[in-house]
Amino acid sequence: MKTEERRTSVSGKEGTRASVTFPANIYAELERIAGENKVSVAWVVRDAVEKYVEARYPLFRDQH
Repeated sequence: MKTEERRTSVSGKEGTRASVTFPANIYAELERIAGENKVSVAWVVRDAVEKYVEARYPLFRDQH
């Protein structure tokens, strides 16, 4: 199993890069949402994952 490399973004926040493959219809919807909100698909995915984790694990909110 490959260990992902931690990186620091332009904003100074540390993160880990992940590669995800979506079915074509889901990716098209992500592109539509991103365009509607004038953000990147990556931003939409990060936002969705953050909300999912916070909803599923409420104590996680206090850790970041």
